[in-house]
Amino acid sequence: MTGDISSIIIESMNVEWSTSVRSRAQVHAALGEPARLAIVDRLLLGDASPSEIGSELGLPSNLLSHHLKLLEQAGVLERSRSEGDHRRTYLRLRPQTLAGLVPAGLRTAHRVVFVCTHNSARSQLAAALWAGRSQIPTASAGTHPAGRVHPLAAAVAHERGLSLARARTAHVDDVLQHDDLVVAVCDNAHEELGGQAEDRLHWSIPDPARVGTDKAFERAFLDIANRIDRLAPAIHHPEREADD
Repeated sequence: MTGDISSIIIESMNVEWSTSVRSRAQVHAALGEPARLAIVDRLLLGDASPSEIGSELGLPSNLLSHHLKLLEQAGVLERSRSEGDHRRTYLRLRPQTLAGLVPAGLRTAHRVVFVCTHNSARSQLAAALWAGRSQIPTASAGTHPAGRVHPLAAAVAHERGLSLARARTAHVDDVLQHDDLVVAVCDNAHEELGGQAEDRLHWSIPDPARVGTDKAFERAFLDIANRIDRLAPAIHHPEREADD
């Protein structure tokens, strides 16, 4: 009888361990192929559509689909529908799956400019967060700037110890410089910019103003904060890097 109980306990433990090991092994296997690791590297700091990934990495569509399927099955990435061109989808990493994968010194920039459509919420929050996380200068702008910063954006910033009291909206044409690293924090801005800013990252963050609730702005803030935490250690100023 005692032996039967021991066997049941051991079998139960093995099932539990097996589930955990299989899950972890699936992630390791997904990252263990060069093309898939290159996809993860590309998505580490910003989102991209499958076609953008395929073009940048030189992967044919059938092979790209295979790699993306395995990465999705492993829980490494997920898809979201574009708020601009609804025919497009964007890929984003699931940071909780890659909690130990932190970028360090991946690229340089003289200034980081966050861009969204109205420059009234997401880009303003991103610039405020960036200023607290990096010594590299920052700015924000919009492709169709509103007249003022959204009150709920100012409110969520205030709750988190940030101030947007002096923030003003501006058009991208009046802000962008040739050596800026541009981070488009919405789908519309990313799609509208086209080739205007070649050194660009894209964050597919839903527009909280469309929902207009405190929770929507809180979700946007947390999404942006998580991405800033990943991006800031990866961006170095070229002149300061040379001094080091």
